Amino acid sequence: MIGKRIGKRYEIIRVIGDGGMSRVYMAHDIILDRDVAIKVLHYDFSNEDELKKRFQREALSATSLTHPNIVNIFDVGQEDELHYLVMEYIAGKTLKDYIHTHGALSADHAVSIMKQLVSAISHAHHNGIIHRDIKPQNILMNGEDDVKITDFGIAMALNSTAHTKTNSVIGTVHYLSPEQARGGMATKRSDIYSLGIVFYELLTGELPFSAETAVAIALKHLQEETPSVREQYPEIPQSVENVILKATAKDSFYRYTTADEMYDDLLTVLSPERLNESKFALPFDDDKTMAIPVIKDVAKSAVVEDTMKIDSVKPELVAPVKKKKKKWPYVLVSSILLLALLVFFLVMMMKPKEIIVPKVVGEEELVATEILEKEGFVIDERFEETSDEYTAGQVIKTVPQAGKKRKEGDGVKLFISAGKDPMVLSDYTGRNFEATKRFLDGYGFLPIESVEVYSDEPKGTILSQQPEADQSVIPEETELIFTVSKGKELQSLDDLSGMSAKQLEEYAKKSGLKIHIVSEEHSDKVDKGYVVSQKPSKGEKMEKGERVDVVVSKGPASKPIKLLVKTVMIPYDDPEESTDEDDGDEIDSETETKPQLEPIPQKVQIYIQDRTHTMNDPVEEFEITEDTTRKFTIELLEGERGGYKIMRDQTVIEEDKFNYTDLE
Repeated sequence: MIGKRIGKRYEIIRVIGDGGMSRVYMAHDIILDRDVAIKVLHYDFSNEDELKKRFQREALSATSLTHPNIVNIFDVGQEDELHYLVMEYIAGKTLKDYIHTHGALSADHAVSIMKQLVSAISHAHHNGIIHRDIKPQNILMNGEDDVKITDFGIAMALNSTAHTKTNSVIGTVHYLSPEQARGGMATKRSDIYSLGIVFYELLTGELPFSAETAVAIALKHLQEETPSVREQYPEIPQSVENVILKATAKDSFYRYTTADEMYDDLLTVLSPERLNESKFALPFDDDKTMAIPVIKDVAKSAVVEDTMKIDSVKPELVAPVKKKKKKWPYVLVSSILLLALLVFFLVMMMKPKEIIVPKVVGEEELVATEILEKEGFVIDERFEETSDEYTAGQVIKTVPQAGKKRKEGDGVKLFISAGKDPMVLSDYTGRNFEATKRFLDGYGFLPIESVEVYSDEPKGTILSQQPEADQSVIPEETELIFTVSKGKELQSLDDLSGMSAKQLEEYAKKSGLKIHIVSEEHSDKVDKGYVVSQKPSKGEKMEKGERVDVVVSKGPASKPIKLLVKTVMIPYDDPEESTDEDDGDEIDSETETKPQLEPIPQKVQIYIQDRTHTMNDPVEEFEITEDTTRKFTIELLEGERGGYKIMRDQTVIEEDKFNYTDLE
């Protein structure tokens, strides 16, 4: 089974447990990438319809339970003759192993565990399901305090009356209720009895009843009261012992009515006001000793009683008979009866006696054969099977199983271990190393090694393996070595700013990096076509094939132009007016008139300072003989200063200066 995939999704990793009718494996669900537990019906039961039906009933009953302290059932399936359940995988140990390791638990710890167990069983009872086999072996520890009940393998819905009757005495004898031991029908209170026994074991580290045979243990459950935990551990509160005494009452009538009632009692069992309460006692019953009588030889009692009655008959009541009778018929009948009795005893003496099959599992084949033959059995057949639990040559199991009664001279089938089931290695190249290691660790390989090398494959990818794929190996004897990629070799990224497109292309070829121009933007500092910025920044460690994004300059951005349209009036400076003003006292206006002269032209120059002109050269030159109006335009870019100057005959007659922001 190891390495096999069932249901096209569950890869079997290893055996994690064996039960009376099934074997449990750890497996990996390749679809949901999680570990699961798979319970598989034993091979030698697969052809028995009743066991198949029982297994199917278990699956259906268990899937209806959803509780934090009950192991979840994920899937139910059948593949050829293989019937299986897929369950939640709990990595911890069983409660039985925990008790073996830690011994008796404190009252606080034991009560904490019991509250979880009783809550889970209460949930099952509310769903019409009786567990029937509550024991620490069926309870898994998920950490120090959390517990989960598993193996509802003999639980079934209460309304399945026929099933209940035919399977009424199923369970482990150490935790079996008196009514189950008598062969009666199991009820919810039978589970409560088993919980009480588990509680006893938690507090003491041992079982309340033990004996050499299962029958003797069952009789103790029937006839003996549960021992006092306080006799061994006086520090245990009386209130705690009372829970055990009530849960394990021989008569189910006096037990807790429901698991809910037991849970409510556990909630307050450690309260200070209850610690020293009176010891639980059953109501006084005169017939108590007759409730579960020891089986007696009824026939002998009847014979004795009849004989006494015959002897007590008085002679005078018998009519006297004087007639002589013949004796030979009585002699003949007596002889025949005596002969028949003799034949019966001879047959009984010659009949092979019944003997119990001894336990030889784990023994070497020769030793097991010697033990069985010494007990009077014959080795019927011998089979070989691979086994993860038993070394080659050891007995895996017998049919019939140990403890079964068989006649002297009957045959026993031996199943001998052929060693561990070899595993065929898959091809793990191309897979992630860490995920593969976690998966393979479950098979029990020797420490898995890895050698890291630079590669174009993503970091953590398996490049090669040793041993190679398709080789058969025993995991516990095999060391796996994987060559794993540690990614591409790292290099420091150069400063790409100021590089041209051609330079970028050359750098990409040299470094193996992928350079992408993601955008362009204006720059007053970087010429058009050259790199302005990059991401990642220079100095970053990068692998070959990684991407570098750059931004390229589009050159300076065009700025908005502001215009100033200026209109000026240039006055003509008339020289005659100046002369008249100077010589006015010498002219008689009434007698003499000054002659009219032609105006003298005056030279005008206009200078502009803007985005296209400077004050070095005039933008316009002309002559005037009268007042003249002129219009000109000044253009400025953001951040520039401008102005104008007007000269007439080398004399500045008007000028102005202003900033870009002064213009509207």
